Amino acid sequence: MACTVRRVDYFYTTTTDRPGEAYKLLTMLEELGIYLLAFTAVPTGPDSTQLALFPDETHKLLHEATQAGLKLEGPHQALLVQGDDELGALVGIHSKLYQANVNVYAATGVTDGDGSFGYLLYIRPESMDAAVEALQL
Repeated sequence: MACTVRRVDYFYTTTTDRPGEAYKLLTMLEELGIYLLAFTAVPTGPDSTQLALFPDETHKLLHEATQAGLKLEGPHQALLVQGDDELGALVGIHSKLYQANVNVYAATGVTDGDGSFGYLLYIRPESMDAAVEALQL
């Protein structure tokens, strides 16, 4: 299975959980010319949602967000895995991390339905170097 693994930065902002909040943020980012590698939205309480942005260019996002007055938390690091989808595609990744005693505390994955997948791995900062070494970046 061919796959790539790379460190990515992510930022998040917390917003009121109501229709249109993700749309507003994504529209702003589009207007600012910010390309995202990934985007997630996760509820953080009964009335709030955390929107996470994984920019292709961290410095551009930081600059443009500051200029636009957008308050972001971060950068934080995650691993982005992209590869050929097949049965058990994630087993090898998790096996290497398990053998290195690295805990994956959160993950999000998706296939494109046409043979490829993307997978975000959230690793605690104190374990990131061990994860990178285990996955031989």
